[in-house]
Amino acid sequence: MKDGVDKRADDIALFRYGVIADLIHLPRGTGSGLYERLREKSELSYDIPYSRRRRVAAETIRSWLSMYRQGGFEALKPKLRSDSGKSRRLPQEVVDLLCCIKEEQNGLTVAEVIAEARTVPDLVPTDMHLPISTVHRHLSLAGLMKKKRGEPSSKDLRRFAYQKAGELWMSDVMHGPSVQVDGRRKRKTYLIAFIDDATRVVPYAEFCLSENTTSFLPVFRQAVMRRGLPLRLFVDNGSVFVSKQLALVCAQLGVTLIHARPYHAAGKGKIERFFRTLRHKFIRLLGTVDSLGVLNQRLRLWLEQEYHHTPHRGLGGIAPFDAWCANADELRTPGPEVDLREMFLFTDKRKVQKDRTVSLNGTVYEVDASLVGQSVVIKHDPARPGAPVDIWHDGKKIETANVVDVYANCRVKRNHDTKALRAELLPDQPESTLKLRNMRNGKEIQ
Repeated sequence: MKDGVDKRADDIALFRYGVIADLIHLPRGTGSGLYERLREKSELSYDIPYSRRRRVAAETIRSWLSMYRQGGFEALKPKLRSDSGKSRRLPQEVVDLLCCIKEEQNGLTVAEVIAEARTVPDLVPTDMHLPISTVHRHLSLAGLMKKKRGEPSSKDLRRFAYQKAGELWMSDVMHGPSVQVDGRRKRKTYLIAFIDDATRVVPYAEFCLSENTTSFLPVFRQAVMRRGLPLRLFVDNGSVFVSKQLALVCAQLGVTLIHARPYHAAGKGKIERFFRTLRHKFIRLLGTVDSLGVLNQRLRLWLEQEYHHTPHRGLGGIAPFDAWCANADELRTPGPEVDLREMFLFTDKRKVQKDRTVSLNGTVYEVDASLVGQSVVIKHDPARPGAPVDIWHDGKKIETANVVDVYANCRVKRNHDTKALRAELLPDQPESTLKLRNMRNGKEIQ
């Protein structure tokens, strides 16, 4: 009984042989006759084993025929990769090192980049397999590979840079290290960061336990409070960046929200470069981190004490903080009339129930009795479940509602409308003959 690898190779070889079986006995030098046969076969549909493809190119069939003539049936079996049994996934820190080398020495070939990376044995051991094709793919995804000379391009890939601080911010999310939560289990973190295009200053960055809108907006709010209002915010097409809530916040703040073209990594080159620097100079040297709070505290110290005061090659050797100080004269700041807390609140619409309550994400709030049966807008902070919420109706704030206290409500006296109660319970009886028992004081009402 052959193992799975041998069976797979046999199945593929049998399929290839079936395609070329009527061609193997044709005399060599058949010329155009062979080409016509190959073209006809390339237009047919096949059930290709271990593949979703349905067609085979004419040149592929020709190569199978040549392989069979040279080595027989065994030559039709797929060859094992030279790195079979080895992991072909490069660690992120190795990818960052390769990208840094290519960016700093753009004229190096892929093979030379690999050779340069091997001079750092702590990251790239001598036995680590670095295929040229894999390294080329990572460098291409980072937008670091030059286009061939003379090859036309329909994309405008010219570099751009704004002059003043606050003209454009970029934002993205990076996967971070795992930390302990509640002192027990470990959870993965996500770094949400903003970077100013003109100065490379990071207005704010924070590690969170998720990468959704609920985590993104508080980080955006902190960035605005610390570094003012950007004119434009450049993001990709992730779910957090195409949310209606983010678009609403940007519209209220007067910030133009710009989405990058899909699969166009070069457009976000500045923040991607910041992420590589952070992985190489912060996360790699981080060591053990006990909690999310400690991780963010160390991040802020690194940003303010090291990153912002280190000369930046993209700024001609000027530190980001110095560039910010020299170009922040036109920066917009929120005026006293702007309530940032309210602007960054989430809004949900609910109908007030007969017991004068509304439910939000499983939490029940008590509102004014005059709103029973009405639709209200609830403004809340999803990062603070159970906190008081603002109740709006007809464009006006009515009150700040708290979580309902059912135990306190059992002691509250009810002020029943006796006439309304009488008419509701016994609508067909004359009022003079009605007798209702007041449940509050135990007296009969004539």
